[in-house]
Amino acid sequence: MTVYIGVDFHPHQQTVCYCDTADGVMHWQTFEHDKRTELRAFYMQFGGEVVIGLDAGGPSQWFEAMIETMSYKLLYGDPTKIRQRARSRHKNDKRDAELLLELLIKGEFPSLWRRSAENERVLGQLRFRHRLVQQRTRVCNQLQSLSHGAGLPRQNMQTRVARKRMEQTELDKPQSIQRKHWFEMLDDLSTRIAEVEQWLTKKVAESPQARLLITQPGVGVLTALCIAHTLGDVSRFSNSRKVVAYVGLDPLEDSSGDRRRFGRVSKAGSRHLRFLLGQAGQVAVKGDPEMRQFYQQLSQRRGKSAAKVAVARKILVRSYVMLRDQIDYTEFLRRGRRSQSVRVA
Repeated sequence: MTVYIGVDFHPHQQTVCYCDTADGVMHWQTFEHDKRTELRAFYMQFGGEVVIGLDAGGPSQWFEAMIETMSYKLLYGDPTKIRQRARSRHKNDKRDAELLLELLIKGEFPSLWRRSAENERVLGQLRFRHRLVQQRTRVCNQLQSLSHGAGLPRQNMQTRVARKRMEQTELDKPQSIQRKHWFEMLDDLSTRIAEVEQWLTKKVAESPQARLLITQPGVGVLTALCIAHTLGDVSRFSNSRKVVAYVGLDPLEDSSGDRRRFGRVSKAGSRHLRFLLGQAGQVAVKGDPEMRQFYQQLSQRRGKSAAKVAVARKILVRSYVMLRDQIDYTEFLRRGRRSQSVRVA
């Protein structure tokens, strides 16, 4: 018979409420996460079909990997919808686990789509690289400050010319020590960033979706990987508006009666993907005549900020269509021209 387990998951412990449909008796138990052997033994005792439900909260990748080795079915639920189904305002770990179990048994568990472990690994590396780049930028700013204090003009501290000029400049003892350590940190960060980028480049070769997206002007390795692994299976989106809303590039609506007003974007999705789409948009405007014309026309009417967001949204919609239809950018343009000629005729 099917065994249902509701898991109230916390970073350091979990409370489970489980029920075997053979006898219908509920049981509760609490486990500390540092006692992995005891936790694994608990889940291994069940045979046959096992369905586990927990709300989509904190980091649980290790738990997901453990359950995957047991071939159990793991569902992640919408925390807001789960809480709305609670019959009582009282809340504790035992009650929460029991609520999850009841929703599983009744078939009313509000499950969410979950990215695969491979998606999470790639996105984790993208975020890690972004943080390293931010640290390198702060180091360059510190070197730039030393350069200004020495009377040197503004320069890119990652170039050989700027570094040579900075190293030949006379500084007092404390500033010389700072210069030495800042340059050592800059070299170390650049090496680490190059290592991560090499790993990400290999992932593009392994991803058919990323290889399609990278044919689009402005979309490089980082943006292609982030789009492909953030969206995952694009067939779960019925149209491009759902994709735009998922990423958080949809304008917020504040309408009432005859008044219709749209404001800034919702920013409800991945902040990192929105950042990369913005960077890709700036590159596309420079290299793609069609995108440049679109940007210039919109910036004259709505301003540069709104035009940049619109360009990022346009790249995202193009990417969705390319992934949905499994076509590259050349085929995307060919279909667009064909549809225009049909409309004109």
